[in-house]
Amino acid sequence: MTGSGGGAGELWLVRHGQTEWSRDGRHTSVTDLPLLPEGEEVARSLAPRLDRRFAQVLTSPRQRARRTAELAGHPGAEVDDDLVEWGYGDYEGVTTAEIRESVPGWSVWTHAVPGGEDATAVGARLDRVVARARAADGDTLVFAHGHSLRALAARWLGLPVSEGRLLRLDTATVSVLGHERDTPVVLRWNA
Repeated sequence: MTGSGGGAGELWLVRHGQTEWSRDGRHTSVTDLPLLPEGEEVARSLAPRLDRRFAQVLTSPRQRARRTAELAGHPGAEVDDDLVEWGYGDYEGVTTAEIRESVPGWSVWTHAVPGGEDATAVGARLDRVVARARAADGDTLVFAHGHSLRALAARWLGLPVSEGRLLRLDTATVSVLGHERDTPVVLRWNA
């Protein structure tokens, strides 16, 4: 099933299942944590919802995303390095509350990330994912991370990466981006 109009298919987004750090609110980009047992269980429960034909299935290289893809019925997902999480640099493993003790009001969407990625770099790599999805002959399914998927949705909609701040995304959820006529839209979010 492709989106109505626009020519391109839909872009299905799945955030990985719960890890120790996602549960605890710790920023996790390069630290390659496994899913918790409950994260694996919820990832398995996604399989019936994702039991359909996709033109391409992509995943972040991190084990939490790859394992979610496998448990959700897509063990052959192709690794795409552009789907890694926002590089948190010095804030890896740190909570927002801890960061705000020294940088009041800090947010990944609006502030610098010392030693990490900026919004321009995140947007550039996620624009490549958008282009790849739009070039596919059908729907694309991706398995990735909270901030990167929120930023990906913003870029799909033609918005700055910072507007991903408006899209809450829980672990092990399915979201769908598509088109209404020729306009990129959100079809389903955080389901």
